[in-house]
Amino acid sequence: MEKEINSFITYLHNVKKMSLNTELSYRRDLAKVERFMNEQGITDPSKITSKDLNSYIAYLQDNKFSAATISRNIACIKTFYHYLYKEGKVKVDVSDGLKAPKVEKRIPEIMTTKEVVSLLEQPKGNNPKDIRDKAMLELLYATGIRVSELISLNVKDVNMQMGFIVCHDANKERVIPFGHEAKAAMQKYFDESRDTMLEDKNSDILFVNCSGQPMSRQGFWKLIKYYTKKAGIEADITPHTLRHSFAAHLVENGADLRSVQEMLGHSDISTTQVYANLNHSRIRDVYNKAHPRG
Repeated sequence: MEKEINSFITYLHNVKKMSLNTELSYRRDLAKVERFMNEQGITDPSKITSKDLNSYIAYLQDNKFSAATISRNIACIKTFYHYLYKEGKVKVDVSDGLKAPKVEKRIPEIMTTKEVVSLLEQPKGNNPKDIRDKAMLELLYATGIRVSELISLNVKDVNMQMGFIVCHDANKERVIPFGHEAKAAMQKYFDESRDTMLEDKNSDILFVNCSGQPMSRQGFWKLIKYYTKKAGIEADITPHTLRHSFAAHLVENGADLRSVQEMLGHSDISTTQVYANLNHSRIRDVYNKAHPRG
């Protein structure tokens, strides 16, 4: 099965132009399937039956994997078998009958505007690191991009004059504006910090760590945890919390869902709809608390 998985990942990379993170996710999920099937004495994907696949899903359920994780695994298996069938490596797509469990949409954790301001104001120093941290936090909240997109930005992706970034998502691009606070923080970073931190002066990478190398996801997670604690915020704040807050605050202040969808890079408007529902819930809560006959 390893040969077929490697062939599939190559297909995702060369034909589908998937991101590295997506490829790694598919490989991890399929490696779990492979281990399970090996334990059943099955090493050839063409020998796997729909009953075998359902046994694997039952195994995930018995081991208390979440509905979201199981749904992701099913989607992965279906994509894998669709590829095998199209390539003639299997005669029947045995994944066709797999059904994903219903996934309850969780309400995302949202920061208050006051909490966001407090967090963004934490890097106060004029040293290169504080200037960089301020620029990264401001840009993340100003654009709502994912942390993987933030650390992948190049200098050429930033238009300081017009105040926007170009974000590359798989084979798509989206243009996202940013405001004057982020612009000021970014300008300070360009003027006073980036060149002093950069090891390779010819590099186009936008944000670097203290060793002059590209910032990592883990590095930025530690950074945001540090400033969350410094701000006295007790909630568990992650980079994605800022993304959720960006979207919720835009919708709360009147932004239309289509524009927010485009900025976030959601392929389906229903994914963005959660922020409108969140806003409606907040309005109802305010009404119930404030109206004398609520």
